[in-house]
Amino acid sequence: MTDRPIIDIRNAAKSYGSLEVLKDISLQVRRGQIVAIIGPSGSGKSTLLRAINDLDPLTAGEVWLEDVQVNKALPTRQYEAHINSVRQNIGMVFQHFNLFPHLNVRDNITLAPKMLKGISKAEADQLAVEQLNKVGLLDRIDYYPSQLSGGQKQRVAIARALAMKPKVMLFDEATSALDPELVEEVNLVMKQLAEEHMTMIIVTHEMGFAQDVCDRVLFMDQGVVVEEGPPEVIFRNPANERTKNFLRKHLKGQN
Repeated sequence: MTDRPIIDIRNAAKSYGSLEVLKDISLQVRRGQIVAIIGPSGSGKSTLLRAINDLDPLTAGEVWLEDVQVNKALPTRQYEAHINSVRQNIGMVFQHFNLFPHLNVRDNITLAPKMLKGISKAEADQLAVEQLNKVGLLDRIDYYPSQLSGGQKQRVAIARALAMKPKVMLFDEATSALDPELVEEVNLVMKQLAEEHMTMIIVTHEMGFAQDVCDRVLFMDQGVVVEEGPPEVIFRNPANERTKNFLRKHLKGQN
């Protein structure tokens, strides 16, 4: 079994004009790791996550998925074929679900496997059944997004990403648009994926979830990874003053 990281970010930098959003970040994620990225708004967390599948292309640096460079400089048509192939292996769940409102749940889940992997309708339907079972929503397979709660929409979005059988799952503040009572139903699905050793990188503001589920935590501020380590170290004994100040504010009221 190889020790090669599944995600390897090398000297990542991102600027918008004179604004440096990411500053020379290098990061490796091993297969089966669950990594939380925490930090204040505007620290570069989501930009780093979106760079992994080149949704937010880097200004400098490289992103590798196993032995494939994700952010290759290629002529447009070659790049499109390349990135479509890469993204089949990287599932992403966004803050605002991004479901197609005109498609029912089944079609939201089966569209990409049929189009990108060329599988039959019967195979795709079976995939939808499997993944909806996993997220506890098989009874909603013929519903439209407008008929679902926010938590149900996000669980469908997770099922849709899983239907592509990705090697890595990225979660960008997946619960931050939800009412508090709906957060736990999405967190339960993510906890289940963690128990199945799915490789996950999670941008989150939920400190309790990061402590309980993740085996590695990165604290970002002002475009750099200030500190990283296991949750018991980051949350109980952080070394950096910026980390301490952030956690002091965000752990108020938590035991």
